[in-house]
Amino acid sequence: MVSGNKRGLFMDSKPENLQKNWLREFYQVVHTHKPHFMALHCQEFGGKNYEASMSHVDKFVKELLSSDAMKEYNRARVYLDENYKSQEHFTALGSFYFLHESLKNIYQFDFKAKKYRKVAGKEIYSDTLESTPMLEKEKFPQDYFPECKWSRKGFIRTRWCIADCAFDLVNIHLFHDASNLVAWETSPSVYSGIRHKALGYVLDRIIDQRFEKVSYFVFGDFNFRLDSKSVVETLCTKATMQTVRAADTNEVVKLIFRESDNDRKVMLQLEKKLFDYFNQEVFRDNNGTALLEFDKELSVFKDRLYELDISFPPSYPYSEDARQGEQYMNTRCPAWCDRILMSPSAKELVLRSESEEKVVTYDHIGPNVCMGDHKPVFLAFRIMPGAGKPHARVHKCCVVQ
Repeated sequence: MVSGNKRGLFMDSKPENLQKNWLREFYQVVHTHKPHFMALHCQEFGGKNYEASMSHVDKFVKELLSSDAMKEYNRARVYLDENYKSQEHFTALGSFYFLHESLKNIYQFDFKAKKYRKVAGKEIYSDTLESTPMLEKEKFPQDYFPECKWSRKGFIRTRWCIADCAFDLVNIHLFHDASNLVAWETSPSVYSGIRHKALGYVLDRIIDQRFEKVSYFVFGDFNFRLDSKSVVETLCTKATMQTVRAADTNEVVKLIFRESDNDRKVMLQLEKKLFDYFNQEVFRDNNGTALLEFDKELSVFKDRLYELDISFPPSYPYSEDARQGEQYMNTRCPAWCDRILMSPSAKELVLRSESEEKVVTYDHIGPNVCMGDHKPVFLAFRIMPGAGKPHARVHKCCVVQ
């Protein structure tokens, strides 16, 4: 399972350069882990100017489906939300699913007919996904994030059955922090509360009474941020703060944190879209694990969502300069935005399937290579034959069409 925000791949004047990097690193993960079933969830597919990027999107999809690295995957399903003219529905989400030729009897759920259907061939669905019965797609209502006049945030859900294991795969994109200054004001921030509301809605939606309950994996760009107030207070413990206000409105436009001694050296400058900390190494040292204590947003869902231990550095916001694969941009505080989460029953499926060899990996892709402003993350695990047998009578995977 792979998740990656693709906005950066289509922002460059020559996006094919970044795409080559991205695909090369992605193929390396495929080669290393040799998955039989692979799910790739993309957000902001096509970048900010979707219409102008359409040819690059088509080229990217074609490359994925026809490359030598993927030649052993003889079945695929691609769901691209390309309905960019509809503000009411457009999410810019893209979900890709690849099935290895050795994998037998794979089924996908038809939400309209409420039946599993055998998967054959390669198919691409785009434009109006609302009419596709093999998925559910929703965009969050406008009032979820009133500051954002035009948002693409939402989710796409598909359901699969492999070897008597039925599970939902949910591609999700939650709301970002619109202002570093606003995020800094309270703990937890107002944006954190908005994300909690949206994620809670998705979880309630995928376990409601319309369909039988199955295990689920939710992965995408959650936009989870570190607790800004706590992070700043920790990074600038011995600093003094200077407040800069706009002359006409008296609104706070900048916060400057200076060391109390050492010639009043500037440690941090904070603006709406500026987080300029003087020492980026704190976000990279030991994969940034010292900052994990400030990664608190998932704790609200501790009884509903599980995550493997994070051992990779914050996945956002990386420099989009092709020469700076490890450098963060100074626009936001680095954070683990891209995640792969699972339900309690999915956790049992993953961990129960472990044997003596290490078969579960949770990591990021392209640590030293520019992949756009987000580093993709992936989860690789093995489902042992019959692992889902106790649930077979519930999801009736043996009754398919």
